[in-house]
Amino acid sequence: MAKKRETPDQLQHISKLPVPEIESLDEDLQKYMRICTEKLGLIPNVIRAFALRPEKLRTFIGKYNELMLGEDALLTRLEREMIAVVVSSHNHCVYCITSHSQAVRELSDDPVLGDIIMINYREANLTERQRAILDYAFKLTSNPAELGDEDRAKLTAVGLGPKEIFEVTDTTAYFNYTNRMTHGLGMLPNEEYFGMNRLPDPGAH
Repeated sequence: MAKKRETPDQLQHISKLPVPEIESLDEDLQKYMRICTEKLGLIPNVIRAFALRPEKLRTFIGKYNELMLGEDALLTRLEREMIAVVVSSHNHCVYCITSHSQAVRELSDDPVLGDIIMINYREANLTERQRAILDYAFKLTSNPAELGDEDRAKLTAVGLGPKEIFEVTDTTAYFNYTNRMTHGLGMLPNEEYFGMNRLPDPGAH
């Protein structure tokens, strides 16, 4: 029987603060975690870490679902995930870089796009709209005091209306928040994210 591979030493904890046992949580949160397992094959560590404060977790779930999964969104899901990667890359957020670059790989059906955006989005093969969105998100993250009318005009020039510009801003601001929570809690990503939607192993048969 093959020896079960152990979790890498780099990923031995979920958070540096206590993580409640799932069974100790209210039924609505246990149900949410079961849904995560059914749909994703895992419970994201951010959900486990936020469970230390159940009301904060409910707020987090509500905002994430509205922003990233809501049917009324004006940006594509891929555009929102790209923003997450650019923001998280600038902030050196290991958790969010890892999880959202995986989402970019999955949504784009491109096994390298997430990594290119993570390292330097300017080198990625993007549409004019995507590039303008990411330029805006990067500036709002790296130098928010310098962002102004000229930057909003660049989004308008590629077809974004006021509500879409609001959504780009909201998404960028949200991931700056989650990055700082992740840093503060000492959160690490789930191991599974690292291998998902990658190039096939050339040695596999």
